[in-house]
Amino acid sequence: MKLLAPGTEIDGFRVRDCIHAGGMAHIYAVDYAQEGRNPGFAMAMKIPRMTAGDGAENIVGFEVEQQILSVLTGPHVPRFVAAGDLVRLPYLVMEYVAGQTLQHWLDTTPTPAARTPETIARLFAAVAHAAHSLHQQNVCHLDLKPANVLIQGDGNAVLLDFGLSCHAHYPDLLAEEMRQAVGSPTWIAPEQVVGVRGDPRSDIFAIGVMLYEAATGELPFGAPVTNGGLRQRLWMTPAPPRKHRADVPPWLQEIILRCLEPEAVRRYPSAAHLAFDLTHPDQVLVTERGHRTRRTPLFTHLRRWLRAAGMHYQPSPLPAQQIEETPILMVAVPHEDVTDATLYSLRQAVARSLGIRPGARLACVTVLSPSASSASDSERSETTLHRQHIARLRQWTQALDLSAHPVSYHVLESSDVAQALVRYAAGNHVSMMILGAATHGLQTQRFFATVPMRVARDAPCTVILVKQAVPFAQLGEQAP
Repeated sequence: MKLLAPGTEIDGFRVRDCIHAGGMAHIYAVDYAQEGRNPGFAMAMKIPRMTAGDGAENIVGFEVEQQILSVLTGPHVPRFVAAGDLVRLPYLVMEYVAGQTLQHWLDTTPTPAARTPETIARLFAAVAHAAHSLHQQNVCHLDLKPANVLIQGDGNAVLLDFGLSCHAHYPDLLAEEMRQAVGSPTWIAPEQVVGVRGDPRSDIFAIGVMLYEAATGELPFGAPVTNGGLRQRLWMTPAPPRKHRADVPPWLQEIILRCLEPEAVRRYPSAAHLAFDLTHPDQVLVTERGHRTRRTPLFTHLRRWLRAAGMHYQPSPLPAQQIEETPILMVAVPHEDVTDATLYSLRQAVARSLGIRPGARLACVTVLSPSASSASDSERSETTLHRQHIARLRQWTQALDLSAHPVSYHVLESSDVAQALVRYAAGNHVSMMILGAATHGLQTQRFFATVPMRVARDAPCTVILVKQAVPFAQLGEQAP
């Protein structure tokens, strides 16, 4: 495919330099040919390769990307500008996003020892946040790999290349046109290998492959080139990361291997849950999986192979629906100026909410004023204070049935309680927040209404306000 010369004009766009020449497309820096017209951001034009030797997937992929990119919004995707006619000259004009790809980071940080667990967790939490944003819009990327993830200077992740993606509300052109597994072999999920598309947990698997490479310097399944090599991931789990690098912390291995489970139902139920664990590694529940140092026994792989041979893979619910079915719930638990009845009412509200949402995660949060923690004379006493409040939260949840629910405990510090709760909810993709009128430890009834009202007004999620219905002192009096 011949490169366009700088200065070429196409439908009102002036071509500048070619900034990328790949196997699937050429990308050019462009601007408007009309003087004075400025979109407010840099632009790039993507022109797919469509020569005689290129496959039909290039054409279909272009149609898919044009369809999906034009309806996506948010900080995790480039802004769509315009598209060209497929018959005359196909092209996509979109925002040019500055940053470096994860592939560039892997290439320039070649030794796994230089990739600290904290850095890996921070980078891939950003990737999980970006994937969650797509899933909320009922889109599965289905081609997540280091070259398609751009990290901006502020740490935000932007996802690129939607040619293999799937939108739950639009026809899946790739499924209609292709009769084979569609995806990049190194990162493709097991269900994609057998033709099931549209499951958001496929993107979680791909993130797990990238996490594995970042932590160990190795690819969990190599780079298969045959259908037989691809199908092995239907029943095989890779060598534990700690077999490659003994210094991989158990919490990170737990996260990676959960992402790489052959059966989608055993992975994280949503990218929000994955982002939560990567953001709060100290709260990760480490099982035998996290401490494993040997490969899965051959007998286990044989049993999985037999099960996979007769398994019928079913598409998941709509991505947004799956997020709603396994949400992250947050309860704001007060630590002072609160009655036992209020704590009891909060617990009952949490129990009801968890009871109808199997697999939901519970985050128990309490907020301390800076004066409370600064009153301690040393870092040790401050840590002790936090541990005391964590112990209180754990004691408060003892009466709850949490056997089917991940739970974590968090102590925040802020002089503005409402703002702290809202920020926590936004940063952790909380779907529902439960709090009580006396949650904030304020001294007058006038302020009890103010903080919950501010939270209800500003929170990016559903807010349930719980009031003390019957004080404990009156329970005995009402008994028959």
